[in-house]
Amino acid sequence: MTTAVGAELREAFRKDGVVCLRGAFDARALRLAQDAFEWSLAHPTASAMRYGGGEGLFYQDLARRDAWTAYERLVRESPAADLVAALWGAPDVWFMYEQVFLKEGGETRRTPWHQDASYLPVHGEQLAVMWISFDPVAKDQSLELVRGSHHGVLYDGSRFDPSDDTAPLYGDGTLPRLPDVEAERARFDIVSFGVEPGDVVVFHPALLHGGAATRRGARRRTLSLRFFGADATYAARPGMRQVVIDEAKATSVFQLLPGVLSPGDPFRHPGFPKVRTR
Repeated sequence: MTTAVGAELREAFRKDGVVCLRGAFDARALRLAQDAFEWSLAHPTASAMRYGGGEGLFYQDLARRDAWTAYERLVRESPAADLVAALWGAPDVWFMYEQVFLKEGGETRRTPWHQDASYLPVHGEQLAVMWISFDPVAKDQSLELVRGSHHGVLYDGSRFDPSDDTAPLYGDGTLPRLPDVEAERARFDIVSFGVEPGDVVVFHPALLHGGAATRRGARRRTLSLRFFGADATYAARPGMRQVVIDEAKATSVFQLLPGVLSPGDPFRHPGFPKVRTR
C-alpha cells in the first residue's frame, strides 16, 4: 500500500465525508481496475444508460449481478478494502457493487448533483464510494462534492432529466426535492480534486456530489467501487417498497433484498461478498 491512512485522514473522512488518497493504487492495481472496467463495458446490463444533453458520449452502467467474477481479483488483490477499513477505523468490509462511467467524443453534460444514498437501500457510517479515474482530470473538470453534506438531509434522487437536474426520482414527498446546487454554488462548500491515475477519491454515498462536464477532446474513464461495513443496515427507499422479484429473474442483488430484509436489519446478502475481516 502506497498511501497510509492515519488519524488525520480518518477524521477528515468522518467530518467532510470525502478524502483524496494520492498514489493509492500502484501500476498493478490500476491494471486490475482497468481490466474490470473493460469487462463491464463489454458486458453491459439491460439498464446501461447513454445520457443526452451534449454532443459527446456519456455512458454509465452498474451492479451487474455476475460482476464479482470479473471484480474479485481487483477487490481482493488491490489496497481498496484496506483503505476503506482504515478510513472507517473498523476491520470488516463487504463489496456492494461496481459502476462505470465513460465520457468522450466531445462536449458532454455534467453529472447532475445527487446523493448515491437516495438510490441505495442502505444506511450507516461505514459506507464508502471509491472513485478511480484512468485518465488525468483537472480540478475544474473533476468530481465535485459538498463537504459535510452526508451529515444533513437525505434528498430525493435526481432522475437525470436533461431539462431539470432536480426533477425527483420518486416524487412521492417521502424525501425532499434536491436543491439546485449548480444554480446556487456560493451557498455550498464545494470541493474537488485534480487527479492523476493512481489517485483515489473516497466519499460517503450520502454526500451531495456531481461531475463536471467533459470538454471537447477530453476523455474520462471512471470506475466506482462501493463498500459497506458492519454498521450498515437495510433502509427501504420509496421505489423499493415490497418489490419482490423471483431470484431466477433478478439481474441485480438489490432486486432481491425486499424479499429477505426489513428496515433496520443488518445489510447482508450472499450476493455481497465479505472481502476483509479481523
